[in-house]
Amino acid sequence: MLLWTTIVSVYSIGGLLGSSIVGHLSFVFGRKKTQLYNNLVAILGAVLMCMSRAAQSFEMIMLGRFLYGINAGVSLNLHTMYIGECAPQSKRGIVTASVSFAIAMGRFMGFVIGLRELLGTEELWPYLLACSAVPALIQLLTLPFFPESPRYLLIDKGDKEGCLKAMQQLWGPGEHSTELKSMLAEKAAIGEQMKGLKDLLVDRTVRWQIISVLLICGAMQLIGINAVYFYAYDIFHNAGIPANEVPYVSLGIGLMEMLTAVLCGFLIDRLGRKTLLWVNYTILALSLSFLTATLTFQDKYSWLPYVSSMLIFIFTMSFGLGPGGVTCVLPTELFVQCYRPAAYAICGAFLWLGLFVIGLAFPFIEEALGTFCFIFFLVYCILMAMYSFWILPETKDRTMMEILESFNKLNFGAKKDKEDKLVCTRL
Repeated sequence: MLLWTTIVSVYSIGGLLGSSIVGHLSFVFGRKKTQLYNNLVAILGAVLMCMSRAAQSFEMIMLGRFLYGINAGVSLNLHTMYIGECAPQSKRGIVTASVSFAIAMGRFMGFVIGLRELLGTEELWPYLLACSAVPALIQLLTLPFFPESPRYLLIDKGDKEGCLKAMQQLWGPGEHSTELKSMLAEKAAIGEQMKGLKDLLVDRTVRWQIISVLLICGAMQLIGINAVYFYAYDIFHNAGIPANEVPYVSLGIGLMEMLTAVLCGFLIDRLGRKTLLWVNYTILALSLSFLTATLTFQDKYSWLPYVSSMLIFIFTMSFGLGPGGVTCVLPTELFVQCYRPAAYAICGAFLWLGLFVIGLAFPFIEEALGTFCFIFFLVYCILMAMYSFWILPETKDRTMMEILESFNKLNFGAKKDKEDKLVCTRL
């Protein structure tokens, strides 16, 4: 049991490490090169996984999982940062929200290839564990044909010509003067020096930005999505679904995640980030409330397990439409260029730490509280609905400097003196 839990949890430890170093790597090597080098980590992990059975070494599985975690910790933050900086302002939401679709599709493909009819057998499981090498190889071969992030080239490297060339390759021929002026204004306001984690935590000008990102993105595990999945098997079984057919129902959950991620991409630039968050946090809280009730009394009424099954699908849908999609966009939009790598690093570190803690602690919480184990997640969803509705500024169709000005009202209050205004404008 100790070896098993170590193998499971070492992935989160690798993710925590990857998230911690992504800020420095993305600044030194750039977004594109760091992502290319990161694929080599995934391929090495896949080789260890594939050879572990032949070598009769569980240590190779453990090391492979650790490398997978590092790859995921770097890639999740870096990919979101890269495509967010490559997207024009009008398409920033839908482009960045594609991350949630990619995550949902990856999870769905994991369900599919893990079926016993495919690779989920005693003979083929090493190849199942090594499948992550496939997308890594595809990206390693195709990413060199894509440009570096225009914002990174202009703001961090001062390469205006390279920035224009990258924008033309990404967005088509033209001057793209509006976007270029926005980047130049941001560069003039913040300077060229990258800010570190200490700067991020002590600087008053980004206080509410970091609070917002940590509460909404870093603490996303407190929504309870993994806790709901924990109960899913028993719920479907109690609803009369045979045990050998439950994996196929799980495919339905994965498919629901993919569809809602696509729908979120279409809605995020129409309804805005703020609306999608507070509405879906409210639905998540209601779903958890009803799920607690149906699980508590499911032995008394034969139809309640069916209601519980429906609530799982509603919960999954609301998660994908709201926090699951919007949280991919926020770190890119809330921070100017010099703070963005550090913000992604601390956000990713909190996310992976939360995954590790929840995975370790939830079985004990469930054993102690039973069906009332959702109470912690319920309270969090209610608080985040209130925070998103009353405090979080909208970022849709706004430049980085306009978003910064909105947060200045939170960071300094409605009545700012001239000195505070000068500091905010400069930073």
